[in-house]
Amino acid sequence: MADDKPWALISEVGREGYIEESVDILKRHFHIVCHKDFLQNPALHGPKIQAVFMWNCCPAAEPSLLKSLPSLKVITNGGVGIDHLDVSLINSFGVKVANTPGVVSDATADIAMGLLLASARNIVEYNMIAVDPKTNYVPQNLMGVEVTGSTLGIIGMGDIGYKIAQRSKGFNMRILYHNRNRRSAEDEQAVGATYCKNMDDLLKESDFVALAVSLTSKTTGLIGRRELSVMKPTATLVNVSRGLVVDQDALVEALRSGTIRAAALDVTHPEPLPRDHPLLSLPNALITPHIGTNTFATTMKMVERMVENAVAAVKGLPLPDEVKLK
Repeated sequence: MADDKPWALISEVGREGYIEESVDILKRHFHIVCHKDFLQNPALHGPKIQAVFMWNCCPAAEPSLLKSLPSLKVITNGGVGIDHLDVSLINSFGVKVANTPGVVSDATADIAMGLLLASARNIVEYNMIAVDPKTNYVPQNLMGVEVTGSTLGIIGMGDIGYKIAQRSKGFNMRILYHNRNRRSAEDEQAVGATYCKNMDDLLKESDFVALAVSLTSKTTGLIGRRELSVMKPTATLVNVSRGLVVDQDALVEALRSGTIRAAALDVTHPEPLPRDHPLLSLPNALITPHIGTNTFATTMKMVERMVENAVAAVKGLPLPDEVKLK
């Protein structure tokens, strides 16, 4: 019966929240309360909420919220990254945490290749020329760089990094990778990837460097002034991981000085950047607003996976994607 459905807290519908079609998936299994409605009467809604569906880091899992949800069993996050969640704190309330690995990998790898291609071939600049009413010729000095046959260095060869490698193979790219753990010989052979134990070796040789790591204390500031100086002056940095993986001040300097050719970023810190941030005015910086998973199909898969985890938690079953502290 519909009245037997458990209750869940969500951020909002529309704007920065859930698209209407995905809300239908939530409603099949849960009664839902939007965060703004919850805040109007926490005493009414708090005791019955058993799941929080977190989207774009909202609603934030702050202690004040956790204390107001005595029946909460799970926070399920839309996406892989959990750097915005204090898992230890959440677990201390007897609440489990889940994310949605796997289902986001293809779309994120696609945007990485899209950014790489758009930056290499000046696609945004050429679009502006093409639609400018004053255009009466195409300048020939706006030359791009070759992608086919170039060298791609992937830092972070997890599921997303590996799918980037699969796509780059179609461009006959030479693939180097650096990862905490080396992939199997079969994985390497399947995409023609060469392991670089020393990240500097990858940086020195790559025409494109793609970042696909999780944000941790070890990867924060992974690419700084020194690492950028090791890269080729003709190289492009592509980031689809997290903004804090790159020292943005150092990146601005490197782009201004010609230390590297360009940067193509789907992530920054913060998001969005302040409107006067220097990255936004650099002609060799291509930025998209963290849209790696923003396709209809992937969004629906993410919400379906979130629901699977939440239903399991409510029923006291093992979560398919529980995040556990190591």
